[in-house]
Amino acid sequence: MKVTFLGTGSAMPTGDRFQTGLLVESGSDQLLVDCGSGVLHALQRTDVGYEGVDTVLLTHHHLDHVSDLLALLKARWLAGADSLAVAGPPGTSTLVDDLLDVHDYLDGRIDLAVRDLTGEPFSLAGFDARATETRHSKQCFAYRLTHPATDATFVFSGDSTATRELLAFAEGADVLAHDCSYPDSVETDTHATPRQLGQALAATGATFDRLYLTHLYPHTDGRHEEMLDSIGEYYDGDVRFAADGLTIDLG
Repeated sequence: MKVTFLGTGSAMPTGDRFQTGLLVESGSDQLLVDCGSGVLHALQRTDVGYEGVDTVLLTHHHLDHVSDLLALLKARWLAGADSLAVAGPPGTSTLVDDLLDVHDYLDGRIDLAVRDLTGEPFSLAGFDARATETRHSKQCFAYRLTHPATDATFVFSGDSTATRELLAFAEGADVLAHDCSYPDSVETDTHATPRQLGQALAATGATFDRLYLTHLYPHTDGRHEEMLDSIGEYYDGDVRFAADGLTIDLG
């Protein structure tokens, strides 16, 4: 099982990071998690390419997580693909319908299957998954993904403050990718900061093989060491910054 960070940025472009998107693979199964601006291009830089991904899992419906969704649909249609499946929080089917109302020439071009998730465990693209709602300005799900062929577990926070509930949900994962949008000097109640994340980790005692920080706003540029030190005051685990194009092997 491996995870490739296609986009580790945010709604404010830096020039170095695309918006949110991750490719999760195990054997011949591939799952795209989120599809923000630039993710389609990043996906095409992988061996899988957009032709090889027929399933998208959305954490939520903010623009920086969905803006390449119809671009992916169109690229697959033009490449001769015949299907695309999309799943996400309640309202995902309405979101896709509304996008197709605007871009109606894409409606019916490929077999499109859209699924609103309820928060109950589910299977998608060969992966077994669980969801939990995060603390954000719009309904958002974090996902815990495993594959029947491996014991590896990957958890993605989506957009969220750092909460005890979310970290308990991720406990024991091989890799947790968690929102850490701003340094401590920025006040926010919809994303995590390093101190908040470190304190929540200390409060829960949750452990992971590796913790990657993602969804990085320009405010974090040049402050990575400072942010790692802030987390390290409370948590002594392996913490790293995610980067576009980084692939990690979970075994």
